[in-house]
Amino acid sequence: MAIVRYEPFNVLNQLQREVNRLFGTGRFGDEETSNLTTSDWAPAVDIKEEENAYIIQADLPGVESKDIEITLEKGVLTLKGQRVSETKEETEKYRRVERVRGAFLRRFSLPETVETDKVSAKYTNGVLEVTVPKGSATQPRKITVEG
Repeated sequence: MAIVRYEPFNVLNQLQREVNRLFGTGRFGDEETSNLTTSDWAPAVDIKEEENAYIIQADLPGVESKDIEITLEKGVLTLKGQRVSETKEETEKYRRVERVRGAFLRRFSLPETVETDKVSAKYTNGVLEVTVPKGSATQPRKITVEG
């Protein structure tokens, strides 16, 4: 018998996945957002703003760097990957399982002023750190109407 921590929102997410599978649709009816319903967990993330960059730190213990995919498209930064399950032989009658396994997905909308071609990432001791450099802010300008 396995003892598993009760997470009420996990039950709702599972129900949403089952309904989507039944009707063949994503959460909002389009394929792009259906990825949100296929993630099994969402890593904890800290976002801090420094003078020249935004720093995103995600806790991904037990995830190998080869299993992490980072994409940047149309101003949306996506962290995607998977924590693989360990195959264990159960030798005791009771055990507790709190660490979630499976796919994860987090998306972040970035400001228009970031330098998308200079985004970098490093992974150390189970923490993914994505650095998003700030660009120069475009100043609003007044356009005169001729005529």
